Amino acid sequence: MDSMISLFIDNELSLDEKTKFVKRVHEDRAFKDDSIELLDQEKLIRSQVVDRVPALKFKTRRAVVRPILRPVGLFASGLTLGLLVFFLYWPFHVSTSVHHRFVIHRPDVNQAEIAGTFTEWKRIRMNRVGSSGYWEITLDLPEGEHRFTYILDSHDQIADPTIPTREQDDFGGENSILLVESQA
Repeated sequence: MDSMISLFIDNELSLDEKTKFVKRVHEDRAFKDDSIELLDQEKLIRSQVVDRVPALKFKTRRAVVRPILRPVGLFASGLTLGLLVFFLYWPFHVSTSVHHRFVIHRPDVNQAEIAGTFTEWKRIRMNRVGSSGYWEITLDLPEGEHRFTYILDSHDQIADPTIPTREQDDFGGENSILLVESQA
């Protein structure tokens, strides 16, 4: 399947890309059918999500008690959550980021971009390195495991050829898996 459909559903396309998408839907019946099928799947997935929990109902003998209990309960819940976060993460959890340089050699392309979990899958344009055919970008990445892909000439997605750890994405392509660790 074309990744452009997913980017459209997730509202991750620019206005120019949305225009191209709509034109392609009108010109290519198979693309239109794939788009509608994925939209129907997305509707089904979203319809199964519970977006609110019903409020607890209880009866009291006095109408004065209920208006007091709700704010007190909310305050106590918020305080408990705040204290839990405080004691679990401070001062023991210190988030660090690491400079990581991404490089790809593709002299045959006019544009290279990178997208991944560290960019919330938004595309970031890479810099051409002279006329060498190399493209690069240095990003600050938090520690942990990150998935990413290169996008060449706005549509071809490829995994990083220097990273052997990969996984299939939802569109038949591959994402590279990068483990970022701080240097102690």
